[in-house]
Amino acid sequence: MPDRPRTPPALPDFTAHGAPGPDGVDDSAWMDVIHKMDEVYSQLVADEVALEEKNAQLEQSQQFIFSLLTAMSDVLVACNSAGEIEETNAALCELTGRSDAALRGAPVTSLMADEAGVARIRHAMGTPALQRGGTVIEVELRDAAGQPVPVDFNCTPRLDATGRRVGLVFVGRPMGELKRAYHQLREAHEALKRTQQQLLHSEKMASLGRLVAGVAHELNNPISFVLGNVHALQRYTERLRRYLGEIHAGTPVDSLAPMRRQLRIDHLLADLPSLMEGTLEGAQRTADIVQGLKRFSAADRGERGAVALNEVVEQAIHWVRKGTAPSFDVRWSPGPDATAQGSAGQLLQVMLNLIQNAWDAASSSGATPPTLWITGTLDGATARLTFRDNGPGIADEHLGRLFDPFFTTKPVGKGTGLGLSISYGIVEQHGGRLLAGNGLDGGAEFVVELPAT
Repeated sequence: MPDRPRTPPALPDFTAHGAPGPDGVDDSAWMDVIHKMDEVYSQLVADEVALEEKNAQLEQSQQFIFSLLTAMSDVLVACNSAGEIEETNAALCELTGRSDAALRGAPVTSLMADEAGVARIRHAMGTPALQRGGTVIEVELRDAAGQPVPVDFNCTPRLDATGRRVGLVFVGRPMGELKRAYHQLREAHEALKRTQQQLLHSEKMASLGRLVAGVAHELNNPISFVLGNVHALQRYTERLRRYLGEIHAGTPVDSLAPMRRQLRIDHLLADLPSLMEGTLEGAQRTADIVQGLKRFSAADRGERGAVALNEVVEQAIHWVRKGTAPSFDVRWSPGPDATAQGSAGQLLQVMLNLIQNAWDAASSSGATPPTLWITGTLDGATARLTFRDNGPGIADEHLGRLFDPFFTTKPVGKGTGLGLSISYGIVEQHGGRLLAGNGLDGGAEFVVELPAT
């Protein structure tokens, strides 16, 4: 507001105090008039100053509101009861590619990209008891390029000073970026699951590789036995063929007796049952070993069932002893027969890993002999297996990182640091716990707790 001159009005000139004026009024009356005029003028000046201060405050408030609307990343639309846009913000103008002047007065439904969004907006405007805290509606706005953009609008009623609804306020956030981020997150999660399965399988194959020598020895015995028996059967077959040939040729019985003794037919016939029995036993033993290897090396497909824990521990001890630790002194004290619900192959991997780690720790420390104590107990509905070795134990600074992926105290090339991490995950998936610490008498101590069925 421009400044106006603040010079007081001209006063009558009195030449003598108390002399009457031209109209017969004495000077005291004129002085009262002058004082009143001074008071009115002072009040006018004060009102003008207050008005200027309020104008400045109003401008500051308008500038503050404008800066808030400009800074908002969410789009804002305020419309009257007829659905005509009265206020917008920079985010909406940028999204739609339309200026604020072009948006004001336009119907809010003109922002929608499809009829479904128009119907939702009209339903919200036609709902008299709209929630004061806001109602969320999902619509699609048409962007500057004419493409639909998903937006979640929070719709709230706008009230006047008397509390009467005079319009609606829509505040929403474009969900395109969020949905793309969610899609990328889901793809990353799927890739992580695939990587985890690959790591699990790799660790299983690494454990299998450590047992190859023992497996070869384990297979060699029954196969050699079968091969020896088959060679003997081949020789026996040749003798029987010669003897039967003479019989079919009509050789007299008296002449067959010397040949029968020479070919040892009676001994051959007596030996055949044991040869066949031994061959079948060796073949069955080979088949059992191969089947066990297939169960262990095959990728886990999630098959679950009742698993006898004592049998899993005994199988793991057998494989480690036949493999890398033939001189390992494993003292197994089985508890009551306990059954857990889960994957036998995965639980076998956990036991193999714990026994193999105990051998590595005890043998590298020079313990004589390397020894592992395994104790099974059943405490109510919890089956507990304790593995304690006579190695150097676990350093205090390593206890907190023992189950971290890729953490290992073994030399380079001797371990991947995944065995305990994967074992921990397997036990957790079976509803149990894998604990680590040091035994009272020294050495490392691992405890596997599983719910027993």
